[in-house]
Amino acid sequence: MAKVYIATDVLGFFAVDESGNLVDKELYERKPELVATRLLELEKSNPVQELLKFVERLREKAEKIVVEDPELARKLVAAVRGVDIVAESPSPVLVAFRQNFPKYLPTIGLNWDEYRNLLFEVSDLVTRLKLRQAVEKRDLFIAQAISTLDDVDKILNLIASRVREWYGLHFPELEELVRDNKEYVKIVYYLGHRSKISEDSLKKISPDLPEERLKRIVEAAKKSIGAEMTEWDLDQLKSYADVFLKLDAYRESLATYIDEAMKEVAPNIRELVGPLLGARLIKLAGGLTRMAFLPASTIQVLGAEKALFRALRTGGKPPKHGVIFQYPEIFRSPRWQRGKIARALAAKLAIAAKADAFTGNFIAPRLKEELMKRIQEVKTLYAKPPPKAPQPAAKAPPPPPPRRGEGGRRPPPRRERRR
Repeated sequence: MAKVYIATDVLGFFAVDESGNLVDKELYERKPELVATRLLELEKSNPVQELLKFVERLREKAEKIVVEDPELARKLVAAVRGVDIVAESPSPVLVAFRQNFPKYLPTIGLNWDEYRNLLFEVSDLVTRLKLRQAVEKRDLFIAQAISTLDDVDKILNLIASRVREWYGLHFPELEELVRDNKEYVKIVYYLGHRSKISEDSLKKISPDLPEERLKRIVEAAKKSIGAEMTEWDLDQLKSYADVFLKLDAYRESLATYIDEAMKEVAPNIRELVGPLLGARLIKLAGGLTRMAFLPASTIQVLGAEKALFRALRTGGKPPKHGVIFQYPEIFRSPRWQRGKIARALAAKLAIAAKADAFTGNFIAPRLKEELMKRIQEVKTLYAKPPPKAPQPAAKAPPPPPPRRGEGGRRPPPRRERRR
């Protein structure tokens, strides 16, 4: 036999000749879960064990085997030696076979209703497995984690604001002396009453505080004009401060989790912009795979969609950057350089996302080197702000219309009012 065609179905594999006659078949076990997993593997162009067994048997009957998936044909050639396997899509022979498929069912021992019920059950399982695989992608977990981190930051700011206002009744001078929220809450939780504030006690809870500021805090505590607070009042405030410290510790562990997850899921993006900014970009894009398909111009304005659509609607200037403004080389640069640096960064992020989503190759060092080189070029070429565009000369206002009686016209005669 010169050539056979292999058709794939929920029942298994069927080989037909050029006239459409059934030559051989290899059926799956009648287990819907097994069939669903096999179909998912074939969808990824991976040969399953039933297909390999079938091809091994067919190479003794035919000189050439035809399948519909070119990638599957390539993998079969590598897996089964000594057989000529080619791809033909669409294949007229296999199209005709599927159109006349009901007439082959009696040879398998099935009627049309039984086949349709099996097809429905397997299709339902395939859909469920695809949904599960989509949800199990780690990039979606990272997106939820970075959203949680933002929520925690908002709550921490609210608690710190309330603790400052509450403790400010007792020690108002501390508000200006300690700007860091965590340091402030530590002083409230561990020391409490301002009479317990000393240089030694402050050094124990905040070793990084400068010596000069330590003395100023101690001096302010001695001369404070704040109201007295009893231990009963301070206990409630300390309990609230304890909530802040525990939530801050959870935030640190959450940031560590995001960093470790980004190392596994998107190492190139993490190396370029850091774990937190990279996770925000993945969240805004809707996942790593979707980000990989986005053009660099879209990645550049992720997070600034409202400003972009407003500019498109009103005809104003579009935004030059979105959330990537958090990248240090952008927000530390002069205003006229930020757009060019953001464009260069977005181009490298687009490449990094494709590498993370599809190949898994770690190319971040090369991308980062090229990015730094481009940033240095921008800083050199555009060191000075561009000259301001000349303003168009203001048009002279039109002359006022002539009053009645001017311009060579005789005024109309006045009419006397009749009495």
